[in-house]
Amino acid sequence: MKALLPWLCVVGLAIGLGWVYAANLKKDAELIALRVDSQQLEQLRAELEATNSAQTQAQSEELLRLRKENEDLLRLRNEVSQLRKEKQQLEAQVQKAEAQAQGAQAQFQALRVNPAQTPVPGQPGTVPHPAATPQATEQQQAAICINNLRQIDGAKEQWALEKQKPRGALLTVADLAPYLKTNALPTCPAGGVYTINPVGYAPLCSIPGHALGK
Repeated sequence: MKALLPWLCVVGLAIGLGWVYAANLKKDAELIALRVDSQQLEQLRAELEATNSAQTQAQSEELLRLRKENEDLLRLRNEVSQLRKEKQQLEAQVQKAEAQAQGAQAQFQALRVNPAQTPVPGQPGTVPHPAATPQATEQQQAAICINNLRQIDGAKEQWALEKQKPRGALLTVADLAPYLKTNALPTCPAGGVYTINPVGYAPLCSIPGHALGK
């Protein structure tokens, strides 16, 4: 029995060492698994932070874009409001010019019927006037022509505003017609030929003296 006791101690010690070794191996395996989990957690945290940063940047860019679009919208509204005011002013000017042209046209027609008479302002009829001369008739024709040129110029400005055309833009009689009272280009009573000219440049008549003032 005494001879077996040392061997039993050795066997017990070996078993204890084996158990300790196995426990250490298990502990090391658990530590390795924990390290892997920790690394994965750190990677996920970094990806989450990157995603949040990208989303924040995208939201900031979207907010800046919306602010810029809002500013552009307000600017366009102000421009449209200004264009409407200018259009109303031009329409008033055109109406005034048309009224003046109609009065001048009536006077011219009266002179054509009876060149020896000139209309008296404020009266529907005419009375003989000894000063009626060919020179006076030419002045009446020039006045009518100038009023026609004003109508053409006003129609050009209205067309340019509505079509958003810059100075120097070319246009035709067909473009201008919808903005004229008769939907047609007026004619010079003296037989002159009108040149529309581009936007920003006054229309011209081929008759000397028939021109808009500067």
